[in-house]
Amino acid sequence: MARPLVGIIGNHYLLNDQYPTHAGGTMNSEAIATVADCLPMVIPSDPRFVSVEELLERCDGFLLTGGRPNVHPEEYGEPYSEAHGDMDRARDAITLPLVRACVERGQPFMGICRGFQEVNVAMGGSLYPEIRDLPGRDNHRMPPDGTLEEKFALRHVVNLTEGGRFHALFGSTEVLTNTLHGQGIKRPGARVVVEGHAPDGTPEAIHIKDAPGFTMSVQWHPEWNAVNDPVSRPLFEAFGRAVHDWAKARQP
Repeated sequence: MARPLVGIIGNHYLLNDQYPTHAGGTMNSEAIATVADCLPMVIPSDPRFVSVEELLERCDGFLLTGGRPNVHPEEYGEPYSEAHGDMDRARDAITLPLVRACVERGQPFMGICRGFQEVNVAMGGSLYPEIRDLPGRDNHRMPPDGTLEEKFALRHVVNLTEGGRFHALFGSTEVLTNTLHGQGIKRPGARVVVEGHAPDGTPEAIHIKDAPGFTMSVQWHPEWNAVNDPVSRPLFEAFGRAVHDWAKARQP
């Protein structure tokens, strides 16, 4: 049987500040191919080129990746300000209805960083534009300098709900993760269950209550060193199993 297909939600960039590009990050493709054992395909997340209906039909699961552009605050009923940073309305137009459709269909998806935030917004939640500006919160952004290894280094623990899905998956109520994000969950959306927090209280791990499929999503970047990391590997393996199960169930 051919490997099931995972649509990797891409981001829009201007290469060399002038050439329009869709990209998904090599680490995401590697994690999907080698750990989840699925066929990775980067999706140009723009409704001019693809529709949610086509993606649901063609793909078996979805990886909602991180990215520099943020979800537009109008999607959760707040006005835009410079603190919200760069936007990608085309990606919003694809991912938000895609998440809601997958939740109802039971089609597996996993959200990472921006993708984690998209899941919350899709379910009616809201975001803080800048976590580090909040009283008592830490700076969760990627270090501006250093090697790639230093930027993706493990930087804080995530405390997980005892007896929850993430506890069961990792076999511990405390895991060590990297952190490379500016925004974060302000108000959890309907059915969004927060099962992990950073030491400063920032939500880090969620799933959707009563969803029939895989919906586990994280604020950190598990695609880094996914083959060897003791937290990243079981997360991608579990996602891969869910995608394989979906693909088998839809076979005629």
